[in-house]
Amino acid sequence: MVSDGGEAMMKLHILMTAWLLALPTTLPAKADQNSTPAALQAPVADEDCTLPPGWDAVEQRDPRFILFGELHGTDQSPAFFGRVVCALAMRGQRLLIGVEHDSMQNAAFQAAWALPPAQFGEALGKAGWLGRSDGVASRAMFAMLVRLHRLKSAGYPISITAFNGAKDEQQEMKFAHLSGQNPHEAAQAENIRNAADGGVFDRVLILVGGAHAKKTPMQRANFLFEPMAMKLAPADQILSLDMRYAGGSSWHCTMKSGAKIGADGRPPLGAVQCGSVVSPELTDLDRPDFIALAPFPGEKRDNGFDGFYWLGRINASPPAIE
Repeated sequence: MVSDGGEAMMKLHILMTAWLLALPTTLPAKADQNSTPAALQAPVADEDCTLPPGWDAVEQRDPRFILFGELHGTDQSPAFFGRVVCALAMRGQRLLIGVEHDSMQNAAFQAAWALPPAQFGEALGKAGWLGRSDGVASRAMFAMLVRLHRLKSAGYPISITAFNGAKDEQQEMKFAHLSGQNPHEAAQAENIRNAADGGVFDRVLILVGGAHAKKTPMQRANFLFEPMAMKLAPADQILSLDMRYAGGSSWHCTMKSGAKIGADGRPPLGAVQCGSVVSPELTDLDRPDFIALAPFPGEKRDNGFDGFYWLGRINASPPAIE
């Protein structure tokens, strides 16, 4: 049973993440709570498991934490991230992967991670995925985790942590003195750091919304906040990559027309809608995916990121469990 305080925290997660329109939002949705789509329970065919061009430059930096700042709700970003994890695991590296799911569900993630592949899909679907309409709970994200779990079950040293938001009331109170978005960012950072300190890992790879991955302060509306990347560890231990793409579509949440942010700086319940959104046509580098520790071609350096990962055209990935 969830306590009154726990329910309040869950609502707070919904509202805080919805405030940042590019970040994950949890909305009510009809779902069969006793089943997971058969396609998502089936084994995922092995894809290319090679490191993308440009990875050597990342290795030379030798960061402890590698952040992949993404636009939520695409097929391409989880696939790219999963490809990197797979390739590093094949090299024998001990890996911790962080996903931007509710930290209050981390115990359920750990329990699912310990199961054999035949049981993993159903258990994962019950670990905070039901009723989610945002891009973080996409089919692509689900498929990526199924694939990485199969690798883990085959003996590769891959661990997982769900780190989004305060994990309990005690952590919520710890950061209550911070303003605006800062408590959320601080909780994310602490949850990742604690998971990293709790094991022996060669790399910690984090897939997270681009706003959280920046290494410089961000301005949103009328307040300034420090993204998770600034609170996670010293800057020289972190390498942060910005997702860049040529256009297409993504599945994410936006404020409904006419909806207004409340006096507390958050949107009221029901003010957010989720769906496939056409992305603007951006610069097309006309080449396969790669990583570069340099400014995006034609742009000035953004000190918030060490570089970017290129995905080409993107397409929306809808919720895994409708």
